Amino acid sequence: MSAQAWYEINNGDVLDTPAIVIYLDRVKKNIKTFVDSIDDVKRLRPHIKTHKSPEVTRLMQQAGINKFKCATIAEAEMLALVEAQDVVLAYQPVGPKANRLLQLIQKYPGTKFSCLIDNAETASQLSDIFFQNGLKIPVYIDLNVGMNRTGIAPENAYQLFEHCQKLKGLAVVGLHAYDGHIRDKDFHLRKKKCDEAFERIEALQTRISSSAGKKLTIIAGGSPTFSIHSMRKEIECSPGTFVYWDKGYEQILVEQHYLPAALIVTRVVSKPSANVICVDLGHKAIASENALPDRVSFLNASHVTPIGHSEEHMVLTVDDGQEFHVGDVLYGIPYHVCPTVALHDQSAIVENHQVVKYWETLSRNRRITV
Repeated sequence: MSAQAWYEINNGDVLDTPAIVIYLDRVKKNIKTFVDSIDDVKRLRPHIKTHKSPEVTRLMQQAGINKFKCATIAEAEMLALVEAQDVVLAYQPVGPKANRLLQLIQKYPGTKFSCLIDNAETASQLSDIFFQNGLKIPVYIDLNVGMNRTGIAPENAYQLFEHCQKLKGLAVVGLHAYDGHIRDKDFHLRKKKCDEAFERIEALQTRISSSAGKKLTIIAGGSPTFSIHSMRKEIECSPGTFVYWDKGYEQILVEQHYLPAALIVTRVVSKPSANVICVDLGHKAIASENALPDRVSFLNASHVTPIGHSEEHMVLTVDDGQEFHVGDVLYGIPYHVCPTVALHDQSAIVENHQVVKYWETLSRNRRITV
């Protein structure tokens, strides 16, 4: 008799599909691997956008991680609810977000909050809001090192730093750079590009240090460049996907040895023709920004090919239609787990091949209380 596959769930009949399932032992192993991958746990600032969960955050805290990064006010509030010590909102708060951040800081004084800025106008507006309320917000200057999504070029950032030095409601405490565009499978090529980008950050830090006598904290990279930034001294690293892992990074980041810990469980709901099956895995249940073949990889049905995808259905061609029956369960690894988690209001937790409880995906909401 063959050994049971690690992902199989014995009480799967209690699980309505499509569902995201979290394998707790693998999550714990991934956190340990993460902590063991760096010289000092104080340099770890994981991004919680992947799991959005109070329970996973607590597991990280138990492992000695006390700094976190997030992307939304709701994620920041979730971290405050579990008494996280240090939270960077890796987003520049504009419009109502600036006032929401103020309210968050006022409501949770036990957590140190900071945010990003990348231009003088927003910095001034943010400063005014906090100064008028008797506070000073710590900020990181967001640097564009090639991602071309947010940030200011490091070569142009010194003028912004000088401007911020005159503002009474904020204090520049660091530099932030996300180099997510560097995703080469070849580690040596990825390292070369990462090092070249980091030289620009170092040059700015040196200029600020020599002129203002102030050495700023640097937060750099995400998952693709973690293996490189983790080797630098003092730099804070902020990957997020490691905790659950996914097919996309498994294929690219072969030097990172994390385990798939979050799967999508789906069922065959129809067999419309001889070699075609349909499962209940629509756009609403799995991240669908990638091309159709690169959305999910089925562990127990590797020979199926997606040919159609809609809100509630995924249509697959199969080699032998007789192999599948309506009601059959398929286990899939998402190619992009972070937005997949955000599509589910709860996750089923699996231990010893049993669904034992459910966790709320609390900060998938855009608002908790603030």
